[in-house]
Amino acid sequence: MSTVKHISLSKFQSLIKRKLEEALPLPCWVTAEISELKVNYSGHCYLELVEKGGDNGVPCAKAGAVIWRNAYGMISSFFRSETGSDLAVGMNVLMKVTVSYHELYGLTLVVTDIDPLYTLGDMERQRQKTIARLKEEGVFDMNRSLPAPAVMQRIAVVSSRNAAGFQDFMNELALSPYRFEVELFDSFMQGHGAEESVIEALGRICDRGELFDVVVVIRGGGSQSDLAAFDSYRLCSHIAQFPLPVVTGIGHDKDQSVADLVSAVALKTPTAVARFLIDSMDEADSWLASALSEVTQLAVELLEEERRQVREYTFGLSHAVSGLTRSVERRLEKLASEISGAAAAYLASSRFALQSAGTGVEAGARAVLAGEKQRLGAVARLVESRDPKNILALGFAVVRKDGRAIVDASAVAPGDLLEVALHRGTVSARAEQINAKTK
Repeated sequence: MSTVKHISLSKFQSLIKRKLEEALPLPCWVTAEISELKVNYSGHCYLELVEKGGDNGVPCAKAGAVIWRNAYGMISSFFRSETGSDLAVGMNVLMKVTVSYHELYGLTLVVTDIDPLYTLGDMERQRQKTIARLKEEGVFDMNRSLPAPAVMQRIAVVSSRNAAGFQDFMNELALSPYRFEVELFDSFMQGHGAEESVIEALGRICDRGELFDVVVVIRGGGSQSDLAAFDSYRLCSHIAQFPLPVVTGIGHDKDQSVADLVSAVALKTPTAVARFLIDSMDEADSWLASALSEVTQLAVELLEEERRQVREYTFGLSHAVSGLTRSVERRLEKLASEISGAAAAYLASSRFALQSAGTGVEAGARAVLAGEKQRLGAVARLVESRDPKNILALGFAVVRKDGRAIVDASAVAPGDLLEVALHRGTVSARAEQINAKTK
């Protein structure tokens, strides 16, 4: 059996509990970020608190906490009345806590009070930090510097499908005489997941940026803490550097979010955004009407000037044609006289030439006919000498086999029946011996 001095685990835990209670001046005010929050069926609120270190946001401390039911109702009600929002994940809070160390469940911080002014102050500090960083990086004015499209008709909307603000926006557009092409990119617009959801929606819009003229980010009204996502560096950096103009209508009347400050146009409400788009279309429509009027007036003036020039040209042309006609008539009369004299002289000369040529032609024709008669006689004699009848009369014969003339002995086989044509009559013969010769 071991002789080492020892105590039981429960006694050891009790010792830790006693030492903690003796060492800490409780209660104590502690700052931390809420990373988890759950209100159970009994009304107790259970929290997980973290402290993040450095720019990477990695927790350097973590602890569990609880607000018991008898205190939670009062604390949460007061916090809501001061900040306009419920306690939520992601908030930095200043809490008054005591330490509870249980032998079975370990250490837990018991929250007895929360200072809402600290949370509001922290949100403003984060807001100013975001503004300073965006300016330092040189992107703060980028979206505001984009040229506004002349016509903003193809609209990408980042909002919640079920939000009243989105419905107000669509209803206002429907009352206008213009046809807007609206595509909704459904997103969470408040709470812990809002920042990531809106950034993801902006990314999807950017992938299809050529299909849109403007991006609209809208939501209904809310408290300052509800709008914390629109002060975050990541979201505002995306808006500031977005390649299309961004119009915000985030639904608050007092302070501008950082998203409002970096967007191309910032308006108070979704309805105001819709009105802005309609007014932009009104301006474009008025400009087009004015331009059309100016073009029409210019066209009328040009037409009148063209008609005046045509009249002047026609008048001048009439005089020119009249003078040209008289000149042509005089030239034609002169040419007619010259042609008449030349024709008479030519006819007299031609008559003499024809008489002379007639005598020469008659003599030449007789000589040609005599020569041709002699040439035809020679050809006739040559043709007659080549007549097959005359050739057969000289003792030659034509040998046929099956009705076809034979000119090569190799085409005849012994025993073949042949027909021999003579000058007078034919003879039938049968081949007995073949003597074929080659060249």
